[in-house]
Amino acid sequence: MPQSSSPFPSIRARADARPITDTKVVPPRAAQRLIPREGLMSRLVDARRLRCVTIQGPAGFGKTSTLLAWRRELLGMNFDVAWFSLAPEDNDLERFSNCVLASLAEVEPGLGAGATVLLDRDSDEIAIEHWVIMLIQTIAQRPRELVLMFDDAHHIEDPRLFLLLQWLLEYAPVHLHVVLAARSVVPLPLAFARLRAQGQLAEFDLSDLRFSAAESERLLREYLGNIDKRDAAVLHELTDGWAAGLQLFAVDLKAKQMVGYNRVQVRDASTFASYFEREVLVRLPPVDLRLLTCASVCDRFSAALCATLLGQPQAVPRVLTRLVRLDGEGLFISQIKSQDRETWYRLHPLLREVLRARLAMLPDAERRALHATARGWFAAQGYVDEAVRQAVLADDPEAAADIVEASAGELLSKGDLSQLSGLLRRLPERQMEDRPGLRLVMAHLQLYSRNYVGCRQSVARLMSSLDRLDENQRHALTVLRGSYAMHRDDTDTMEALVPELQAIPGNASDFVLSGRSNVLAWLHMYKGEYEQARILLDANAHLSGSPRRGLLGRCMNGLSQAIEGRITQVEHVLREVMQEAEGQGPGYLVISTMAAAMLATALYEQGDHEGVCMLLERRMKILERVALPDTALQATLILALANWLEGRRAEAQSWAERLEQHAERDGLDRLLVYALFVRMRFALATGRVALADEMLVRIEAVADKHVPPHRGTSQEISVMRSRAHIERLLWGEEYAEVVERARALIDLSSVEGRYRRVAMLQLQLGIALRGLNRIKEGNDQIVEALRTGHRLSLLRSLLDTAPQVTEVLGVLQSEGALDPVLGFYVQRLLAVSGSGVAEKVRTDETEPRPLSHRELEILELVAQALPNKKIARVLNVSPETVKWHLKNVFLKLGVAGRDEAIAKLRDQGVALPGVKL
Repeated sequence: MPQSSSPFPSIRARADARPITDTKVVPPRAAQRLIPREGLMSRLVDARRLRCVTIQGPAGFGKTSTLLAWRRELLGMNFDVAWFSLAPEDNDLERFSNCVLASLAEVEPGLGAGATVLLDRDSDEIAIEHWVIMLIQTIAQRPRELVLMFDDAHHIEDPRLFLLLQWLLEYAPVHLHVVLAARSVVPLPLAFARLRAQGQLAEFDLSDLRFSAAESERLLREYLGNIDKRDAAVLHELTDGWAAGLQLFAVDLKAKQMVGYNRVQVRDASTFASYFEREVLVRLPPVDLRLLTCASVCDRFSAALCATLLGQPQAVPRVLTRLVRLDGEGLFISQIKSQDRETWYRLHPLLREVLRARLAMLPDAERRALHATARGWFAAQGYVDEAVRQAVLADDPEAAADIVEASAGELLSKGDLSQLSGLLRRLPERQMEDRPGLRLVMAHLQLYSRNYVGCRQSVARLMSSLDRLDENQRHALTVLRGSYAMHRDDTDTMEALVPELQAIPGNASDFVLSGRSNVLAWLHMYKGEYEQARILLDANAHLSGSPRRGLLGRCMNGLSQAIEGRITQVEHVLREVMQEAEGQGPGYLVISTMAAAMLATALYEQGDHEGVCMLLERRMKILERVALPDTALQATLILALANWLEGRRAEAQSWAERLEQHAERDGLDRLLVYALFVRMRFALATGRVALADEMLVRIEAVADKHVPPHRGTSQEISVMRSRAHIERLLWGEEYAEVVERARALIDLSSVEGRYRRVAMLQLQLGIALRGLNRIKEGNDQIVEALRTGHRLSLLRSLLDTAPQVTEVLGVLQSEGALDPVLGFYVQRLLAVSGSGVAEKVRTDETEPRPLSHRELEILELVAQALPNKKIARVLNVSPETVKWHLKNVFLKLGVAGRDEAIAKLRDQGVALPGVKL
């Protein structure tokens, strides 16, 4: 079997690998003769603020036209409307969720982006619920009314999609409204029963969609210009008000020049097909019939595509003229609004079924040839999804696999992982087995989805068949092994791979070079070689000018600054990265999320604890699924510490425990030690010495697994063991041992370039020396710590080092032992030390305190009658945290319960987001 080259070089011909989702998420153009139906529209408009509206009826009864007319009314009332036209291929969790996000992005770019990349074919119920929660959290932040319309929802069959819809309806904020149009009843009995009981469901069926006699006559007059009232009444009776049947008779009468019509009842799709075949298609000009039959192989078509299918690629202008004429008649085809350069059309759905039935009667070779021609055209234009679909329909899995393999590198580089995953699922299993390049692509997807077991197995299989890989594929496998080690926090394996990574030539693909750069830069960081890491990242960013790769390099640059402790540079670099990434598509979501995690370190240092919570909490699910261990570690730790300093101790404990669970689940010992360390710190702060000692014992047990320590992960684990002992000894005022341990650790950290850690240890050493009455030595160490901290713009890191910090700094300030610069720096430190909620409360207990952003969020959900457990799910916190917040709210408002709190806010005129008070 001939094999293509590596999946990772850049694609040369039409490499943009474009999806075609815009035709699904942009509403089809309304028919030119859209008949006004005042009664139906009035009832739909009245239902506009309900949680859910269903429109159910057989094919051809005008469900789509009704949605389009209603959409026009809603837009005029300043509602936002998102649209999703479903097809059989959308009965897939990953594809469905991505189409929902694409439809929301049509309303507002980035709307719902926080839910991207969370769902794949292995997602369980918990993952689906988390996806829905993240989606509605994003929607809840915008005040405008939003209607999400699902057309042709009868294509949904996957039970997980029904579960997704059920949670969407259950958790939706008051300004989100879901509309489901389908040929059959959408099976959501529990959700619909609850909504009916709440008066939040409006149901429209065949009796509502059926045209009245007057509406039938109006439709016929619109199409024909004039018709006898008796003929209109007869046609209404024959069709029973079925819109598609009325249109069919109109076509027939127009073709016969109003001579007459057969008095045959046409009330469903089967009689429509029979009548259309017998009475309409036979009189259609042969050139038009052939054009429409060829076009029916595709869900959408353009003049250029049709000309190619007809074997006349040079006849595009002539074909376009015919399409414009057929579109003008408004019965056979209609134009699709699209955002690319082509003008796209689609067939009337019932006509498409008739024509595809004719197509099925063609000889197999002729039918496959049509699909093969369509495949070639779509592939040449870069429409990879449709090209693969047509290749499969042409019974040519080899061609389908070639297309996927050729586009994989581009899709990986752009971050379009869901599209690539969907393409792979369309291929027969044998193609995956026979092509190492495709197995390599699958291994990368397994890594990005955190399927570490699957990725490890895939790597092992690829390593056992190296002789089947070409040079570029071997380079890609090397990068994959390095990336896997980076995600597993395995510096030993990364160190061993350095010679292979450095041997990759400069003419390798963009994807390979970018991956190599990131792996080597990460390793440089953990050797304390920050400048080398940044030089490497900067050089890689300029190799091809890829915007995504450039942003990712800058994000990794920010990570190096954070590890080194240069907080001012962290903020400068990552604010820009986050803003630029958020303005791009879903492929940039991982970058914006990583940037937010690192940016939070700067906010925390500045004492903006609430800002940390607002920045990170809604992103944590994504971070835990896609981020490198360091990013997830930094974000979770800082979130725990920020909540603690804001007085939310239950939530802080919850985040620390969550980091511990994450580390244990993925076998990441370094993250586990950090989680235990912060839990020990919280225990000491509340006087629970026994619990703190239990955490210290667990830290010792983990560290003992990495003896003797050497550079990399194992050494950092050893360092954290020493830091834990130092903090425990400081709390117990056992200063002599602190001095011994701190000096050794300062020397090591200085060699590694961990200057933030150096400053913290110097401060702890100074406090211990003062505790031993070695005042001058202690003061000298504290001054050195302050100089380092001032140079790095550290604030909160120094304050967190020991309970004695603020007292010692106050003494030094009062003794005049500091120069003016350090004196001012200490003033800033002391000001930040008093920024937590607990300190604020103590300064003036009588002053009324405003409700925080989180408290207002909780009250918004309380106003929707959600219990504490569901509020906790929506906000991604523990039920205990919700109880803690509500207790504070009741105290601030001077009330005894939920109802009183909402009533008091109404009295005060306080607005909650999304709640009409």
